[in-house]
Amino acid sequence: MTILSFLLVIGPLIFIHELGHYFVGRWFGVKAEIFSIGFGREIGGWTDRRGTRWKVGWMPLGGYVKFKGDMNPASAPTDEWLSLPPEERAETFQAKPVWQRFLIVAAGPVTNFLFAILAFMIIFAAIGYPTTPAVVHGVVEAGPADRAGFQPGDRVVEANGRGIDIFADLQSYVRLRPDTPIRFTVERGGETIPIKVVTDATVVQDNFGNEARMGSLGVTSGPPAFETLPPLQLFGAAVSQTVETVRAMIVTLGQVITGQRSMKEMGGPLKIAQYSGQQASLGWIAFVWFMTVISINLGFINLLPIPLLDGGHLLFYTIEGVRRKPLKPEAQEWAFRTGLAALLALMIFVTLNDLASFGVWTKLGGLIG
Repeated sequence: MTILSFLLVIGPLIFIHELGHYFVGRWFGVKAEIFSIGFGREIGGWTDRRGTRWKVGWMPLGGYVKFKGDMNPASAPTDEWLSLPPEERAETFQAKPVWQRFLIVAAGPVTNFLFAILAFMIIFAAIGYPTTPAVVHGVVEAGPADRAGFQPGDRVVEANGRGIDIFADLQSYVRLRPDTPIRFTVERGGETIPIKVVTDATVVQDNFGNEARMGSLGVTSGPPAFETLPPLQLFGAAVSQTVETVRAMIVTLGQVITGQRSMKEMGGPLKIAQYSGQQASLGWIAFVWFMTVISINLGFINLLPIPLLDGGHLLFYTIEGVRRKPLKPEAQEWAFRTGLAALLALMIFVTLNDLASFGVWTKLGGLIG
């Protein structure tokens, strides 16, 4: 169940991502030679009438589209490229102007975000959009809100200057910020009152035993409310949810970088596989929601300016557009090799983290002892 669920999450998302590259490349007249889901030895595939080899690799942890003329990681012109006949060279990736190359590369992450918007629209259409007002129904005794002076009936309108519309916004904002001072603006009896709170840090455990360190305010909401939205508002709500998810990722990444959040909380493919199986057991809405968040993660991570990722390519194309000429191939090759080493190190680290969260090292220690 876990393996199948993982493949149902990661396979389609990789396909969607690479399909973005493929279609925009075709739009600009670039020939795709290989469209691969997974890396390594081919376990199955076919060649279409355009000469593109569609295949599946044995290691389902990524994918790629190999465009004609894409002969090195930096996609820089080579002697081999220069020796191609003019009509063939016109079909290659390097022959296109920098703005077209930029859009071809950006299309992958953008497609992941578009998928997320569509998926959120489907979910909100199925269950309704949460509209529970950001009104305090109850205050937990001796909790952060109680100590700061919150009262039942207070409507939270801002947190650190950011607007709060519904109670779900308040929950999302607080959960990401354990042991953090937050300046709230609340409405009480027709007056606007500023309240400063230092959140508590709470380790929350779900039904599967997974633990997460979250911020706690110590307030409760009224009865949950959901609203069926018309199509235009449905699209806007889905876009807002996607933006909010990206914002949460940026906050979390910043906390890891600054040391506010432990790197041990970072997960990799094994953790994604575990969560895939768990969410699948909860029903299609939970599974699609999880898949949507992973799609946003995939788009966000690929936009980071790290050589070898899409964001690294986009950075080099931006530099090329500003300088009116590309960086030297040697500099790009060095950057991509460094990026590869960094990504491999990160993959090893998060895999070790995953194994530690499963208790593998503790069990091995017990066997050795």
